[in-house]
Amino acid sequence: MRNPNENNVAAEGILPLISVQGLRDQSSPQFLNTAHAIGEAARSFGFFRICDHGIDGGLIEATYKAAAGFFALPEKTKRRYYIGNSSNHRGYVPFTEKGDYPDEVNRSYEAFDLGLDLPCGDPDYLAGNQLLGPNVWPVLSGFQKTVSEYYSKVSALGRLVCSALELHLRLPAGTMTDNMSKPISQLRLLHYVRQAATKDCKSVNMGAHTDYECLTLLHTRNKGLQVMTTDNHWIDVPVDPNVLVVNIGDMLEAWSNGAFRSTPHRVLNLSPERYSLPYFVAANHDTLIKPFPQLVPTDEKPRYEPFFAGEHLERMLVRDFPYLRDRLQSKAHEFRKGAVAPVQNPFEGRLNQNVS
Repeated sequence: MRNPNENNVAAEGILPLISVQGLRDQSSPQFLNTAHAIGEAARSFGFFRICDHGIDGGLIEATYKAAAGFFALPEKTKRRYYIGNSSNHRGYVPFTEKGDYPDEVNRSYEAFDLGLDLPCGDPDYLAGNQLLGPNVWPVLSGFQKTVSEYYSKVSALGRLVCSALELHLRLPAGTMTDNMSKPISQLRLLHYVRQAATKDCKSVNMGAHTDYECLTLLHTRNKGLQVMTTDNHWIDVPVDPNVLVVNIGDMLEAWSNGAFRSTPHRVLNLSPERYSLPYFVAANHDTLIKPFPQLVPTDEKPRYEPFFAGEHLERMLVRDFPYLRDRLQSKAHEFRKGAVAPVQNPFEGRLNQNVS
């Protein structure tokens, strides 16, 4: 076990590293110490790394193997699970399904997107909710069992980290996590490929962006991820198979009234092939995200306007997925004969500053 207070941000760009073993017993003094270490890292940087997280390395490797097995299938087979054929944003994301990021060069990745696996009879799904319902599962031996188990483990860990942040912020237990009973949390299996013709390995494979949810828990085995420091410099995220990288997202920045920072990050073309497993911890679809009153100083206004968790995520996904833009465009022509306006994320305003 490593020191839970090993969370200083080094000048060389080393991200805070925190042991979260102390989170396993919420009645122990170590839980409080770990919670404050996590909270201080979230305040000062918005990105940190956690070790001793309790997710078995064998399960992580099995999840990578399941992802690699799927992505190795013929394109025609993978297209049977195309996300654009689903009504609740689940399934295969081909290389052609590109987001609207102006700094992307030679962008080349595919993905498989999953969420909380609900039954076909779920009332929200039947009512047309675009982010809730059953997953799309490929007919591939062991895929569903392995990926479902990883989703369960990493989602439990995400809630635990949120519980620690509640304590750090001196909020009553459940202030955040009670709003995560039926979350719109997603798991992405990502497969990056650098095309042979690409000569600039420093080109951007996924453009600079913030994450839209509360937290992201990422496992990666390859270099390429960069984060923006508070003084607007890009630094590399170290790679350690025993570590998960955690970053703050838009919802938590707003909930905390800016105490925590939704940190921009991007992915470079450093490897011919790269896999990663990001899990996005989110609130329930209909949760109203607004600064908690306890975190708004007396006689001051909240720093953020309220927004619904589901609406924010849906708006951002329209930017990221052409199939959603096409659907929205069709509705715009059907109902008001107008074009779909470009989607802007207010939490990414800092990307307009000069960075290096």
